[in-house]
Amino acid sequence: MVSRIDRKQIVDTALRLLNEVGLDGLTLRGIAKELNVQAPALYWHFKNKQELLDEMATEMIRRMAGRLEGGGSGAGRPAGTWQEMLLGACRSVRRELLAYRDGGKVFSGTRMTDGTAAGPLDSLMTRLTEAGFTLEEAVRAWWTAYNFTVGAVIEDQSVHPVPGQREIRDPAYDESERERQIGPEYPLAALAGRTMFGDLEQGFEAGLRTIVAGIEVTMGPDARG
Repeated sequence: MVSRIDRKQIVDTALRLLNEVGLDGLTLRGIAKELNVQAPALYWHFKNKQELLDEMATEMIRRMAGRLEGGGSGAGRPAGTWQEMLLGACRSVRRELLAYRDGGKVFSGTRMTDGTAAGPLDSLMTRLTEAGFTLEEAVRAWWTAYNFTVGAVIEDQSVHPVPGQREIRDPAYDESERERQIGPEYPLAALAGRTMFGDLEQGFEAGLRTIVAGIEVTMGPDARG
């Protein structure tokens, strides 16, 4: 019998269970059962599920930052041109969130419980302002690209709900069935699904590059030049 638990044990268990049951199936009762304690023991650390989600999202940031600092792929490091930096940062966020079932939904709308995100954000702002962006422009550039990335992850995980198993698709996104339901009255809308829900990696890259190109011509040194 486990007699004592701490916040980290709870969060680590919650993130592991998330991949098994998804966000809707994740409950404090289920986490308590996994830890072999009574549910009230969790309420000592988290008053409700939202507080737990906030801490889970913060732990995702900690792990993300740790991998980059520890010599991982380095895709998110603020190196190269500002365009390369922004592309790399968004790719890193996407890759990390896709590692968790419903990772995009967990991350979206949550509040960080400590200052872990401040370091990476400060590095991004430094790189952009050094490239000639005002601070306001730098913030808007990152916030636009970041929100697109999280939204794209949420859509991706609706189609491919199981992390790391791209061959598994939610049957609701069957292209032929979707086209049959829409019918011949709206032929272009019917065919659009093959692009929207087909190769989601390609769609993300195309959308992200469009956003970066838009930033380049609407703000920063290139727009003013």
